[in-house]
Parts: sequence; structure tokens; C-alpha cells
Amino acid sequence: MIMKNAPLFLFLSGALFCQENSMKQEVRPVDSVKKNAQIEEIVISGTMKEVRKQDSPIPIDVFSSKYFERNRSNNIFEALSMVNGVRPQLNCNVCYTGDIRINGLDGAYTQVLIDGMPIVSSLGTVYGLSGIPNSLIERVEVVKGAASTLYGSEAVAGLINIITKNAHNAPKVGVDGFTTSWGEHNWDVGLVKKWNNTASTLLGINMFHFNNIVDNNEDKFTDVPLQSRVSVFNKWNIHRKSNKQMSFAMRYLYEDRWGGQTNWTPAFRGTDERYAESIYTNRAELLGVYQLPTEEKLFLDVSGVYHHQDSRYGDTPYIATQNIGFAQLRWDKKINRHDFVLGSSLRYTYYDDNTAATENEKGNHPDKFWLPGIFIQDVYQLAPKHKLLLGMRYDHHSKHGNIFTPRFAYHTNITPATVFRANFGTGFRVVNLFSEDHAALTGAREVIIREELKPEKSYNGNINFTHKFFQDNGTIWNIDFSAFYSHFKNRIVPDYDTHPNQIIYSNLDGYGESRGLSLNTDVNFPNLLKIRIGATLLDSFLKEDGVKRTPEFTERFSAVWSVSYPIKPIHLTVDYSGNLYAPMNLPLAGELDPRPEKSPWYSIQNIQLTFSGLKNIQIYGGVKNFLNWTPWKNIPFLISRAHDPFDKEVLFDADERAIPTPDNPYGLTFDPSYSYAPNQGIRFFLGLKFSLK
Repeated sequence: MIMKNAPLFLFLSGALFCQENSMKQEVRPVDSVKKNAQIEEIVISGTMKEVRKQDSPIPIDVFSSKYFERNRSNNIFEALSMVNGVRPQLNCNVCYTGDIRINGLDGAYTQVLIDGMPIVSSLGTVYGLSGIPNSLIERVEVVKGAASTLYGSEAVAGLINIITKNAHNAPKVGVDGFTTSWGEHNWDVGLVKKWNNTASTLLGINMFHFNNIVDNNEDKFTDVPLQSRVSVFNKWNIHRKSNKQMSFAMRYLYEDRWGGQTNWTPAFRGTDERYAESIYTNRAELLGVYQLPTEEKLFLDVSGVYHHQDSRYGDTPYIATQNIGFAQLRWDKKINRHDFVLGSSLRYTYYDDNTAATENEKGNHPDKFWLPGIFIQDVYQLAPKHKLLLGMRYDHHSKHGNIFTPRFAYHTNITPATVFRANFGTGFRVVNLFSEDHAALTGAREVIIREELKPEKSYNGNINFTHKFFQDNGTIWNIDFSAFYSHFKNRIVPDYDTHPNQIIYSNLDGYGESRGLSLNTDVNFPNLLKIRIGATLLDSFLKEDGVKRTPEFTERFSAVWSVSYPIKPIHLTVDYSGNLYAPMNLPLAGELDPRPEKSPWYSIQNIQLTFSGLKNIQIYGGVKNFLNWTPWKNIPFLISRAHDPFDKEVLFDADERAIPTPDNPYGLTFDPSYSYAPNQGIRFFLGLKFSLK
């Protein structure tokens, strides 16, 4: 055990030694430290207004692009593994479809916004999240807990707001590229053009290419899907004489990915000769903000999305199109001690695919619905150190009728360095089965819907306490503690256990709860050593007919950490990061399945070195997953019956259950859903970043 963690012990020992010596050399006055600590991040996600993070009634975690650069990755999906209480969940060992879980709740409960716009949802979450490059990101704001009052459906577990860069603070020319020992190549190019006082624009291009088949567990299936992806982003800021806001942005994404049998080629796409999951994704986004030329602060937000997916899961075609249109008018108004946000929104969703989900007795019947809504929120300054937030949202769903979502929050500055918050609210969510579980399309399981699924309703509470410690030697210590609770009714639950070849969806005849504690702490030493540690303790369960059980893919404990130390004399920064997850229940492919019912404790750790001694150039490199942990180790197999993906050699009984035979002793069928973590072992990377201010 000690030898396995030797790199960690050596690094921490060296860092602490350097820290001790540097602190003897540089001690900043306490008053200076406190003054610098008051320069807080500006956040917007909690209240739709720009406020200091310290003053926001809603607790918000803020992560800059520099934070994610401490562990280089090619997309936001992987980068979010560095955020406490947030876990990117891989749902398939073949194609790597994924979602983002907050505080143990399924990814379908998480709303992903881009610049505050709800344009990443449903079909777009399945593969679209891996198409958001880190090069576009200025910062990421994470709100844990229901935010449906301001942002509507899907923001039940919380929301992730990706704030994109703009031309004001981006370099004129930026190029960032890296390659890994697995053969992954990622390039980002950014260009900025400014026209005096009229306009400015940012053009960003991301290219990712991975075309190297890796099969370290020798099951003749790719360990990681092959991918070719290009993303083009263009953002414009128009400078108006009135200084009122006007901006718009466009993004286009194309991706070709496939995973499957290692002898597969595109000639076998859609056939039952060799198995692969091949997905072509075309996605276009448009979003804009326009401040109306009125004395009052009125803003018009608009966005539109076109998403087309052409897929083959073995010999099963899945071809789907989703269009989303969104418009919102909001009024920002202060009256004495009241700070209002009032708004109305309209969202249109069109969805069509080649399955029975969009058919009726007359033939093809695309799923269309309108979702108009109005909302009001008031932040009332009760006293100099006390705030009260009251909010209410009303939506009318064209299929499910009227939906009310209230919200309440209390904020107090106990001292200039201490803040207490309490939040209560409700959430609602309408199901989209494909975005939540695509296993039916792999040929592994059939989707069964027992009843007309009702929208879910949640009741949520959260208390938050933050405090800053200022030490005489200049060290700043931040503590952020939260306790959270969510209660669900009509929870839509996938049942993997009743039948090994089916996923049975129904509203829970009972209730579900998710509750827990979260602690974040970060320490900034005067010698620039930074340590950040977060941990979450979680109790999530479903209760039906008096029986209590833990949902699949839900860990009881998780932790993340990062250590950053710049060695100034040699212009070198050392970054060490990692995460740790407790066991979670996993879906088995049958009663005789020899794989464990629970995952093991596991940790993925990374180290990165960055050299900044050249003008405008950074050179970086390191090791990802240096413990070389992968989920296939110490189990009989990862993918059930990978050698027979079309179940041609499986015998079934009258109930379509596999029968044990000498060639199939466990009575299993092909199933890649025993998936909970990346199947990518140790790899080295090397990169270069060029910036011209």
C-alpha cells in the first residue's frame, strides 16, 4: 500500500518542505491578506444577477478555467470529476454515453446551461457533454439543490452553468494542444478581433482525434471508443453607445465515435456480423442576449438548438432529431430594499426518432410540447447583515398541466468572514427515457413502461456555512460546509432486477430520499502553495412497500482533492489531483452473474508539471491515472458475453430469460451496462500552450 502511494507521499513531503522554507522568506501582513481576500468571484447562476459570491443567498461553487487546467482534459465531462459532489457517470462500456450526477442523483436531474441558457438537455446530454471543450470556458458555476424556480424543468439535483469566454479577456491568439501515450490528440485554437468601440469577436476551434484501438483486458472490445470531433464557436459582443448589453454566440459540433469489437470496420455498420456502437452527431447552437433600449433594465434571452444523431447499436438503428427553441424576457428592478427579478419564458421542444416512442396508430407522431412560464424573485434586505429570498415560478406544460415551484432562501453575514445560508424549494421533472438509459438500444435490454409516467416532484432543503480563517503568517483557510436533503414523490425508477433482459420503468409507489453532508476546504499559503479538498457523505434510498433499498450507481462517500505548488526559481508548477469513490450497487445480467454486486473503492489520481519560463509559451506534461486503476481488474469480465454480442448462441425460455448451458454456464446475455467508471488506465501526456495578449 505504501509503495503504491509512494508518488503521493514523496510529492506531499516535498511540497510541505518547500512550503516551510518559503514561509520563512515571505510573510504578508494580515491586513493585506484580508484585503486581497475581499476580491471575490462574481456569480450569476443563483439569482440571475451578477453578485459577489459572498453575498449570494444561494451557495455556488465557482471553478475558473485555470482550475481545470491543473488536470488537462479535452472536454468538460471529464473535467467535472474534480468537483466535490459532482460525478461524471459513464453508462455504457462500449460507447461511453454519460451524464453528470450531483449529490448522488441521476444525471437526468442535473440541468446544464451554457451562458445561462437551457440548451443542453435530453438528447444533447447523452453525447453532447463530451463535445464541450474546456477552451471555451471562462468559468463553471455549480449550484447544488433545486433551481427550478428560475430555470425550470430538470434543475432538480442542481445546475451546471458553463460561462463561455469573451473577447474582452481572451488573448488575441491562443493555441493549446496535447497528445497522450494512448494516441489521443487535442487542439484548441482561439482568435480575437476588436473593432475600436463598435464590436469584438472570439473564434474558437476545437479538434479531438483518437483512432487507436486499445484492448488491455483482452475481451476483443475497445476499452475506449474511438472519436473524431470538431467544434467551432463564435461569440460577438456589440458595443452600444448606451453601454447596454448585446451579445450572441454560435457553436457547431460534429462527432464520429464508435466502440465495439476490435475487428469492426465501418463496412459492418448496422449489420449483425460484427458488433459496434457507431454514433454520428451533428449539433448547432445559437444564443443571444439583448438589453432593451429602455430606462428599465429589461433583457431578452434567446437560444435555439438543432441536434441530429445517426446511430447504430449493433444492428439496431437509432436516428433522432431534437430541436429546442427558448426565449425569455426578464426585468431587473430594485425598489428600496427589494431587489427583484421578474420574467416570462417560452420553451418549445420537438423530438422525433425511428422508434415506437414517436408513433401512434396513424403512423409517425413526433413529440412536441410547449412550456410557457413566468417567475418572480425578490431578494429583500431585512437588515444590513440579513437577506431573504422569495421566489415563485409557474409553468404550464402542454401535456402535464400546471406546475408551481416556490423557493425560499435566507442569508446572513455572521461576521465579515462568516456566512450562513438556508435554502428550501421544490423541483419537477418530466421524463425522457433515452436521455436517461440508452441500454435498450444496445440490444441488451428491452424497455417496458408499466404506466403513464407522471412528472416527478421534489422537496429540497439545504443549509450552508462558510468561514475564512486569516493566520498571522498570511495563510488563508476557507471552510464550506453544507447539509442537504431531497424528498421525491412519483420518482421514475428503472428496474434492472426483475428481468435481466428488461428495464422496467414506473413511478415509485412510495418515496425516495437523498440526504447528506458536504465539506470543502481550501488553503492558500503565502508561498503560493494551494491545497483544496472536498468530501461528500451521502445516504440515498428508495422506499416502496416498506422495503428500503439503495439505487444503482450511488456511492455513499466521495472525495476530491488538488494540490498546486509553483516553484518560481525554475518557472515550474506542480499539480497533483485525484478523487476517491466508495462502493456502489451495480446491475447484474442475471442471477448467476459471477461479477460483484458492488463496485470496489477506487481512486483516480493525476500529476502534471507546467513550465512557464518562455515568453507567451507554456509546456506541460504529466501522468493521468498513475495508479493505473481500471474497473475490469479482479473481476471475471467487464462486458457480459462480449464474445457473443448478438446472443446468437444463447438459449431462452418462454419468458425470454437466458437458460444456463455448457457454453453459457451463468445464463447471461450480452450486456455492457456494468459501467460506473472510465476504463482507461495509466497514460502519459505532453502539451504546449501559446498565448499572445
